[in-house]
Amino acid sequence: MKIVLSYHARKRLFERGIRFRDIEETIEMPDYTISKENKIEAYKRINGRILKIVYSKKDNYIKVVTLIWK
Repeated sequence: MKIVLSYHARKRLFERGIRFRDIEETIEMPDYTISKENKIEAYKRINGRILKIVYSKKDNYIKVVTLIWK
């Protein structure tokens, strides 16, 4: 499924030095997820840090709202 980043998520991607591949891996193979209303929070440990991706599933794509190193 295609992954689309919101303007906010693209901005955070560059600010926080997150690779697009890390986003893909977190969505495709998360350590765990939490569903809230129409959004999904996916978490994955990468290089000793936890990446949190907040996204929603649309008809034929995934829209990433934000991403955070925890």
